[in-house]
Amino acid sequence: MKLIITGASGMVGQAVLLECLDDASVTEVLVINRRPIDKPNVKLKELLVQEFADMAAHADHLKGYDACLHCMGVSAMGMSEQEYTTITYGYTKILADVLYGNNPDMTMIYVSGVGTDSSEKGRSMWARVKGRTENYVLNKGFKDAYAFRPGLILTEKGVKSRTGWYNTAYAVLRPFYSVLGKLNNANTSSELGKAMLVLCQKPNAKKVIHPVDITRLSL
Repeated sequence: MKLIITGASGMVGQAVLLECLDDASVTEVLVINRRPIDKPNVKLKELLVQEFADMAAHADHLKGYDACLHCMGVSAMGMSEQEYTTITYGYTKILADVLYGNNPDMTMIYVSGVGTDSSEKGRSMWARVKGRTENYVLNKGFKDAYAFRPGLILTEKGVKSRTGWYNTAYAVLRPFYSVLGKLNNANTSSELGKAMLVLCQKPNAKKVIHPVDITRLSL
């Protein structure tokens, strides 16, 4: 199985990449990033893209893949709705359009989050935008597509956030992982990656994947 991952420098993307590289069914992983990642592995390939809006120019490098795990995302904090929409919805649309043009028979997975508003009409700006993004991916026409809505992610295997205070918080919380892991909205970072790999190979009737679904799929 050949996979594409975006956002591999972020916490979710790191977690997903680790699981993909460790899985025997995965033969190749193409990471789309702005900067190289320091993770030598025979399965790993990198496509450096400075401007995500120019993804169509790289279309030839995106052919022949079985699935895309779109983990790239930004916080809405301090952003206008227009700015956040450009990155969250706009870049995802560009990627989905290019991938669909190359191979409509692939699986597309988009990572949003708990609280996403699929009606696109709620009061929360980020939830509306992510809901719009989910809807675009799910209705694009791929052979299969999913929207992942993780809640609390308990990091494992050295996975770190790019936000310093997140890492401090995780260090404080780590002794309580055994308790936190029992919460309905919590998953380990490993569970997140494993659940995605399952859906890349075994279609699921439910397309919006919540934390309890992630737990079930990862077993």
